[in-house]
Amino acid sequence: MIGLPDLPIRAVLGELTAELDVHGTAVLVAPPGTGKTTLVPLALAEHAPGRIVVAEPRRLAARAAAARMASILGERVGETVGYSVRGDRKVSAATRIEVVTSGLLVRRVQGDPELPGVSTVLLDECHERHLDADLLLALLLDVRGGLREDLRLLATSATVASGRLATLLGDAPVITAEARTYPVEISYHPPSRGERLEATVARTVHTALSQVDGDLLVFLPGAGEIARVGGMLSGLGSVDVFPLHGRLSAERQDAALRTGPRRRVVLSTAVAESSLTVPGVRAVVDSGVARVPRVDHRRGLPGLATVRVSAAVADQRAGRAGREAPGSVFRCWYQHEQASLPAYPEPEIRTAELSRLALELACWSTPDGSGLSWWDPPGEGPLAAGRALLVTLGATDESGTVTARGRRIAALGLHPRLARALLDGADEVGARTAAEVVALLDTGASLTDVDAELRRLRTVTDETSRRWRTDTKRLADLVKRGSATGSGDAAFVVALAHPERLARQRTPGSPVYLMAGGTAAELPPGSGLGDTEWLAVAEATRDSGRVNGTIRLAARADLALAVRAAPNLVSEADEVSWSGGDLIARSVRKLGAIVLSERSLRNPDASAVRAALIDGLRDRGLGLLRWSQDGGRLRQRMAFLHRVLGEPWPAVDDDALLSGLDRWLEPELSKARRAADLGKIDGGHAIRRLLPWPAATAFDDLAPDRIEVPSGSHVKVDYTADEPVLAVKLQETFGWQATPRVAGGRVPVVLHLLSPAGRPAAVTADLESFWHNGYLAVRADLRGRYPKHPWPEDPTSASPTKRLKPRGT
Repeated sequence: MIGLPDLPIRAVLGELTAELDVHGTAVLVAPPGTGKTTLVPLALAEHAPGRIVVAEPRRLAARAAAARMASILGERVGETVGYSVRGDRKVSAATRIEVVTSGLLVRRVQGDPELPGVSTVLLDECHERHLDADLLLALLLDVRGGLREDLRLLATSATVASGRLATLLGDAPVITAEARTYPVEISYHPPSRGERLEATVARTVHTALSQVDGDLLVFLPGAGEIARVGGMLSGLGSVDVFPLHGRLSAERQDAALRTGPRRRVVLSTAVAESSLTVPGVRAVVDSGVARVPRVDHRRGLPGLATVRVSAAVADQRAGRAGREAPGSVFRCWYQHEQASLPAYPEPEIRTAELSRLALELACWSTPDGSGLSWWDPPGEGPLAAGRALLVTLGATDESGTVTARGRRIAALGLHPRLARALLDGADEVGARTAAEVVALLDTGASLTDVDAELRRLRTVTDETSRRWRTDTKRLADLVKRGSATGSGDAAFVVALAHPERLARQRTPGSPVYLMAGGTAAELPPGSGLGDTEWLAVAEATRDSGRVNGTIRLAARADLALAVRAAPNLVSEADEVSWSGGDLIARSVRKLGAIVLSERSLRNPDASAVRAALIDGLRDRGLGLLRWSQDGGRLRQRMAFLHRVLGEPWPAVDDDALLSGLDRWLEPELSKARRAADLGKIDGGHAIRRLLPWPAATAFDDLAPDRIEVPSGSHVKVDYTADEPVLAVKLQETFGWQATPRVAGGRVPVVLHLLSPAGRPAAVTADLESFWHNGYLAVRADLRGRYPKHPWPEDPTSASPTKRLKPRGT
């Protein structure tokens, strides 16, 4: 092979091939634009026999790389260089270099781990940390360690964070290619207050066009934003605007990658960060956000989230402006926010839903992934959730061993949910209908109503519909043998994919639905689905700060369809529970969390009733019982002894009593049947069962309910405070020499000495000191106001009295 373009990677090709010859593995660090994706495979094919397989993270990048290499050779794609992606393949017997997607190569390795005829696998763009790429790396390391020691592995990265990667590859040598870059001027153009992302980007594009020459490359998070910004830029006159993302046809993708006679603005997703080179770019407009896989494990809503880019990604995007000449970068955020960007993007294996990964691991006979070497291992929780779904779908057994059905699901190359919907749906509603719905679910929709979107796709002839028709035919061909004929209900296929998202209206006329999985979700205004009682929800998301999820795609359903699609979610059981302040006993038929019907139980199970009443006591507290004044005082006296003396006196606070109901509330609790029965139980009588014997014989002496004062009155002791309190009229304590004590003499009683009107006159826990030091001041203050009551000068020798002074004294 001759005539390779003069790109920076040529300087290290000799070193690279030599290191691969010696070590069998290597890591190539090369920034975007150095030629690593196109020149390295050509050099490897010239240097060594066998087929070179290049794994790319995206279909768009795979086709573009094959086209570029074929162009260098002056050939058509499919000759020396070919590609294979899902639904499209161009190879021949003469093909030496095959560019494939990472996911497709995973399937190929699963089918034949020895990869016959393949001498080298090049794993491109490893730094992007896509889930399929991380899994492929782990599988190939396993293959090389056990089956193919001669298989050469080359991992490429556009960033310098290659240490862990080199270690995984057996301390592989790291070869670095330096890019010929030009200086780049960076400026910041943050959004105005309340300005949407698309408006900020469109405004910044106008600024860039007025300040710099050459083509613009604009980074946006997704196809929707690209379409909206494209609409805002429709009046640019002599400037052509091209979209670039994975949903476009190959022709439109190629158009964005070709220079033309007019100035261009290319609106791209992250695919142009490193996987593709867009020629002619002199300026980059960076929205600063990207769309990445995320899953809300609590609500079970996987999907995509828009997040801030990492500093490494922002640098990669900026580098695209200085690849061919000095350039400019226009960042759509505040300059001070740059320092707070994460250093690198989060690996998908840490954030994505993992059921598809779990199925591949089961097919590899390592269901928990423990037998593989990982860059970052899958999280235990997300992987366990994925494995549980596979059991539900019948793809694995309880031990994690893949079933024949599971291998068929894996072979379809779809998410396990969609594969299940295609297989089972074809049997019920026909291959064509099942394929139409699955193709729609796989690529997404522009409308909320599944049936309306299908009608639109069947009648229009735009790019989206053409791709949908192609995918539909491919999927139908996979399952049409032995499937049902005719057409069926699209909602049934949606429900097969997401049975836990079958949803029923909370109340008639409400936009809020309860899904079978227990999550509430709301139909957005203008959904077109109207006042429908049942929905089969295909997509639902949860926006930050919102109580309910939002239904993005759904089909009208009914009860019969829901039960037919998800019979394993239907349950009939007696439910006895505490709700709304009373015991509820009912026989309930449910579909997941959705109540289908219910009736009252006349004779509910006694143990269930008891458990529900205990829940009620824990919910509402022991105030549900009847507490007389004496019963409440008994509990206070017991609490006092526990606090002061400890064992054997038991704790009688709510937590202690609720945790030991068996010890004091039986048999009354087991006889109760409703909340009203609890109100008939005398709590004071029941709590006496906790008095410890024989120590209880001294209970009234240690914590007396009343204390006799010198006047002969028996006054109640108040145990509600930290210290016991005796409130008594001062005249009744004349002659009392010492403060009364309780708890076997350990605790003095605090005396609240009252005036003749019953108002506090003095507080003391040392009566002897009060008589000598405080009484005279109280006497001077009160005897003028209460002249009819005795106020002796020496209260210690005076006679106590409940009455007024005798008349005439």
